[in-house]
Amino acid sequence: MLDMLGIEWLIARLDLIHPIVSGNKLYKLYFYIQDALATKKNILVTKGGAYSNHLVASAYYAQLNGLKSIGLVRGEKAAQQSHTLQQCETWGMQLAYFSREDYPQINEDKIQEYISFDKDQCFFIPEGGYGITGTKGASLIMEAISSLNPNYITIAVGTGCTLSGLLYNKNSQAKIIAVPVLKGFHDLEKNMTELLESQTPLNFEVFNDYHFGGYAKKNHELLQFMNTFYVENNIPTDFVYTGKMIYAIWDKIKSGYFTNGSKIISIHTGGLQGNLSLPDGTLVF
Repeated sequence: MLDMLGIEWLIARLDLIHPIVSGNKLYKLYFYIQDALATKKNILVTKGGAYSNHLVASAYYAQLNGLKSIGLVRGEKAAQQSHTLQQCETWGMQLAYFSREDYPQINEDKIQEYISFDKDQCFFIPEGGYGITGTKGASLIMEAISSLNPNYITIAVGTGCTLSGLLYNKNSQAKIIAVPVLKGFHDLEKNMTELLESQTPLNFEVFNDYHFGGYAKKNHELLQFMNTFYVENNIPTDFVYTGKMIYAIWDKIKSGYFTNGSKIISIHTGGLQGNLSLPDGTLVF
């Protein structure tokens, strides 16, 4: 718990749930894995970039449940693989690479064009766990935090799936605050309408100005903040998602956005393995 300017600030440490399938990934993947096992399909197929926490979690979760996995990766294979993709292979995931032009065209109906496995044995999980199934899994997060009666719940946003999950199972009066980590993310409301099955999301706000240049982008200010935050609070963050969200809330507290006496819960969505792509010594944790 942090106490700043008369504001109670709690960090929901979902990153501590599991060392590999951490944070929101466990929740978003949960029902997908159950469906794959129920249909007796033994190959998980999913998509992601070179720094995708979702790919790592899917690879590990598949192996844990006795399933094979295939990762369809955005971008050509680099001379030096990212630590993320190395981890995927460690957990048995077969990787296939696609140009940024071809990558958006890959979907469940077209995977047979790109992989040699029997499509009938493949269970496709959308990128990032995006979908109504992922939303329903993410909705379980609310059961863990709503009893604390916060005034605000904050979350870093990629596709909007976890955000939609919080709103799907919104059994508190807390205002949900979304911090997109992508620059110019204009599809959030459209995605939410799709994921919430046309329900109207209520009582939420978006802080659009904390992407630090775009997905997986960072600068000295963000990295220095992450180090200071860790030294002061012993809480590690990642530069892709949670670091940006925590910075945003800290900045808004300083600027007076939150009233005195407010209780904020910020959800730590894990993904710390992404920090391993940084040069040694960049972070103090």
